[in-house]
Amino acid sequence: MARHEQEALTGPVPGLRRRVWCRGCRRPLTDPESRTRGWGAECDPEPRTGHDPRDVDQDPIPGL
Repeated sequence: MARHEQEALTGPVPGLRRRVWCRGCRRPLTDPESRTRGWGAECDPEPRTGHDPRDVDQDPIPGL
């Protein structure tokens, strides 16, 4: 007698992106950068705003 078993899925379906959810709010992520980090823009504990936080306009130190 033949055994009828379901075949296990070993990976994602070819041609489809796998779903990635935000680690904070569990909503699906669509932005490529957010998908890479695993955090949505609102939940990211370390926001990336596109500028260097150390790059601040400062007055020169007197005497130097």
